[in-house]
Amino acid sequence: MKRPFLKEEHEIFREALQKFLAKEAAPFYQKWEQDKQVPRSFWKKAGEQGFLCPQVDENYGGLNADFGYSVVISEEFEKIGTALTGFGLHNDIVIPYIETYGNAEQKNRWLPKATTGEMISAIGMTEPGAGSDLAAVKTTAIRDGDDYIINGEKTFITNGYSADLVVVVCNTDPKAYPSHKGISLIVVERGTPGFKRGKKLNKVGQHANDTSELIFEDARVPAANLLGEEGKGFYYLMNQLQQERLMVAIQTVAGIERMLDLTIDYVKEREAFGRRISKFQNTQFRLAELKTGLSIGRTFVDRLVEEHMAGEDIVDEVSMAKWWTTDLAQKAAVECMQLYGGYGYMEEYEIARRYRDVAVTSIYAGTNEIMKNIIAKNMGL
Repeated sequence: MKRPFLKEEHEIFREALQKFLAKEAAPFYQKWEQDKQVPRSFWKKAGEQGFLCPQVDENYGGLNADFGYSVVISEEFEKIGTALTGFGLHNDIVIPYIETYGNAEQKNRWLPKATTGEMISAIGMTEPGAGSDLAAVKTTAIRDGDDYIINGEKTFITNGYSADLVVVVCNTDPKAYPSHKGISLIVVERGTPGFKRGKKLNKVGQHANDTSELIFEDARVPAANLLGEEGKGFYYLMNQLQQERLMVAIQTVAGIERMLDLTIDYVKEREAFGRRISKFQNTQFRLAELKTGLSIGRTFVDRLVEEHMAGEDIVDEVSMAKWWTTDLAQKAAVECMQLYGGYGYMEEYEIARRYRDVAVTSIYAGTNEIMKNIIAKNMGL
C-alpha cells in the first residue's frame, strides 16, 4: 500500500532502526518484561543512533525531522513489543510540550538530553480520582515567592519510575471557575525535594513498560519550571492530545499487523485432522476479515497522518481512529489467540503477550467512551 508521506529517506531510516532493534532490543525483551523495566543503557543507545526525538531542532541536538520519522519509529518499536510505548510517549507526547510551550532557557536545559537518552521524560496527568476528566485534577501548585509548592498524587504514569523530568498537570488556582482555567503545566525534575516515586504498578500486561505512582509532598519547584502561561495548561493539553491519540492509532495498526503476521505463519505450519489449519474455511474467513480491517484502518490512519502533518484540526477524526483501531486490535488478539489453540495461551508464544498488552489500549490516552463523547459532541448531540 502506497504511503505518500513516507519517502526513500524514511525507508532507509526504517532499515537502520530495524537492524538496531534486532540487535539491541529483540534478544533482551523477555528479560525487560521480567524486570518490568527497559534499562537506561538502551535509552542511551537509541539516543546515540538518532532514534529519540528526531523532530527536535538541530540546535538542541535533534534531526529537525518531519513527523514521518515518528511514524516509522512508533511502528518499528511496536513490532518489538507494545511495552516499548514509553519511547513513543517520550518522543511524541512529552517532549513536544517543551518544544511548543517552553522558553529558550527551558529548551536549552532539557531538549539536548532528551535526544541523547540521558534524560527520560513522563507526563503526570492521571490521578487516583481523575482520569479522562483532566479538569478534575486535585494536585495543587501554590506560588510561594520564586517557587511553587506542589501537593498531590499521580498514578498509572508511563516512564514514571525512570523519569528524570515529569510534566505535571497541576491546579495553580483552586478557586478558578470553571475549574479548567486553573490548570497549569509545571516541570518537576528528579531530585526535587518532596517529590518521590511510589511503587511500580503490577499491571495485567505491558510489563516492560515501567508504570508507577508519583507523590508530591510540599515539593518545592522553581517558578521558572512553569511551561507557558499559568492557567493555560488545559488548553495546551487539548492542543497536544490530537497527536497523542494519533500516535496510539499508528502503534495499534502496527500491532494488528504483527499479530496477523504471526498467526498466518502459525496456521500455515500447524496441522489438525490431517491438514494445515490454514486450509480450513473458518481460519481463512477469520484472517480475511482481520486483513480487511487492517487495510481499512491503515488507510484511514495514514490519511490522518498526512492531514496532521499539514497542520489540520482533526480532533474528531483522531478520536474515531483511536477507538476504532483499539477495538479492532482487541478483536484481533482474541481471534488470533483462538487460532493458536492451547499454544496461544502459553507465554512462550508472542501472541499471548500481545493478548495481554492490547487490553489497555482502549483505556489510555482517553477511554474509547470519551472518544465517542467527543465525536457526539461535535455532531451537535
